[in-house]
Amino acid sequence: MSETLAIVGAGRVGRALGRRLRELGWKIGAVVTRNESSARRAVRFIGAGTPLPSMSRRILQSTCILIATPDSAIPSVAEELTRIGLEELKGHVVLHTSGALDSSVLNATRKHGASVGSMHPLQTFNGVTVPPLEGKVFAIEGDPQAVRKARKIARAVGAAPSPIEAPNKPLYHAAGALAAGHALVVVESAIQLLMALGTKRSEAMRALLPMTKQVLQNYERLGMKAAWTGPLARGDYDVVAKHLAALQDYSPEYCKAYDALNRLAERIMPRDGEEPKELGRLPSNGTNGMQHSAPHASHPKKLRVLTGGKG
Repeated sequence: MSETLAIVGAGRVGRALGRRLRELGWKIGAVVTRNESSARRAVRFIGAGTPLPSMSRRILQSTCILIATPDSAIPSVAEELTRIGLEELKGHVVLHTSGALDSSVLNATRKHGASVGSMHPLQTFNGVTVPPLEGKVFAIEGDPQAVRKARKIARAVGAAPSPIEAPNKPLYHAAGALAAGHALVVVESAIQLLMALGTKRSEAMRALLPMTKQVLQNYERLGMKAAWTGPLARGDYDVVAKHLAALQDYSPEYCKAYDALNRLAERIMPRDGEEPKELGRLPSNGTNGMQHSAPHASHPKKLRVLTGGKG
């Protein structure tokens, strides 16, 4: 018998998983979004399904219900499923795709007999195409039946199901946010710095993106130490002081972010033959009660360790 799947919240993740599973022979049932037009667009992208602008008992016609809404909406979706389903939820599997929340957010449906779990693809989704899912990690936890279903979905799309303890999900998700979203913020901030000097965006991107790509390629191929570059990697604190001074004049937010990144790097990025250091050797940046370093400072001042302990 073919697998049946209903999707609540067919945004980037829900549409992508729905389309891939449909291609693999899964039967797509109800596809629920906030309005009829978006539901119809989602169904066209997936290639199957019944578009619904609101929660309906038709969702219960599928044995597996995938909730791919924003995190803040998941509890209300679970409550609404309980309201429309009650005892009919027994035997159903209800999964959500949040990276930070665990399956307990679905307790309302669990109390009425549903098996609940979370299944988070550690992958970026652009909403335009289905990204390659082969080999990608799907973090999974929840009730045994839900975990089995989530593993089946992950393996069907070629991904690697990975068990995770519920309390560890926020830290796991933070790692993903740093590696994806925050990495993009850092690159975009660098591009905007060059644009502030009069460089066109296209030129700034041509100047910086190849360097970023090369660093990541070096990191993947040669490892952390060989890939680490820049003045801090060389221990050139005078240059770091000049950067901080210039950034403070440009934007306090940029200065604070640059300072925080340097302090984190000093803590976790050991140089050859060294252990990670305390964050006490970086020049001050004029924030948090510290004195601002002049651009020509030749002896950067010591700072107290902000986070305590050694790396």
